[in-house]
Amino acid sequence: MKKIVGILAIALVIFFIVTSPTGAAGFLSSLGNILSNAASSIITFFTSVFS
Repeated sequence: MKKIVGILAIALVIFFIVTSPTGAAGFLSSLGNILSNAASSIITFFTSVFS
């Protein structure tokens, strides 16, 4: 069952990229910014705690 869900998830991602490449690129860009901001916030927090 896990394998089927994984294959379906990959197929959905490929479908999204093929049907809307601009939307997919925008989504990945936004996701990258969110992860970058989260990492920066965590680093700032620990820097403040241990200073």
